[in-house]
Amino acid sequence: MEGPDAGSPVVALPERVDRRVRLGPFPSARDALKFVCYAAAGAVLAPFASPFAWIPVLVAGFAVCVWRPDGEAVDERGARWLLFWGHRVVGRALTPRRPSAPVRGPVAQLAGGRRATVVRTGGTPLAYRPPAELASLFERFRDLLRASEGPIVLRSTTVPLRDGPVLPKDSPCLAVEAAARAGYRELVSVLCRRRRSRRVEISLSSAEAGPEGERRLQERATGLTELLAALGLRPTILVDRSLSDALRGYGWTVVGVPP
Repeated sequence: MEGPDAGSPVVALPERVDRRVRLGPFPSARDALKFVCYAAAGAVLAPFASPFAWIPVLVAGFAVCVWRPDGEAVDERGARWLLFWGHRVVGRALTPRRPSAPVRGPVAQLAGGRRATVVRTGGTPLAYRPPAELASLFERFRDLLRASEGPIVLRSTTVPLRDGPVLPKDSPCLAVEAAARAGYRELVSVLCRRRRSRRVEISLSSAEAGPEGERRLQERATGLTELLAALGLRPTILVDRSLSDALRGYGWTVVGVPP
């Protein structure tokens, strides 16, 4: 035991397991490769402009690859900002999306012959709940998993908050109020872009063929939604295009509707 003059005990915490692996001064090998690309671009432009034109490109590329404010590179943030405003101007996504297989209804056919359905729900904050309520939720969620039939695959992601439901409605007002409303709308939009909500997708699958297999899979999905609703959540069984996109997010290949 340490004496009274030894001070408070110090516990050294280990490094994060999920932290990026650095490569010299660069946050990752990808950033080092990006710097090589910047240097190559400057070397290509140097003969056409001036030999000294390569130095500013090299310095700017090094700064962009090393400096990551808020954990994001400057060029990546700029590209995301351009895509966001381009999407708002054009009205559709600027990046091409792979076409999804035609799916109708809550059950899709996967490559290999299996059928799958997906139940989507959102997370519930647990950090500030009383310990007794946390223990009760844990027991109920454990009972939910035990009562579920067949294989279950969970996928947890985050999505940006939609600002539509929280933006003030347009209505006649004074000029001073209009300026305040515009500032408030901009504040809400910025906050929603910086905040993300959790999305949990639960996939149920079955190798049973025929209408009876599809019916049993839909019954499993309905029973799961009822159990999740009892926990205070608002689950939804995905259908059509949303189902196809969700299954593709698992890395699975959707071939269409069950025969």
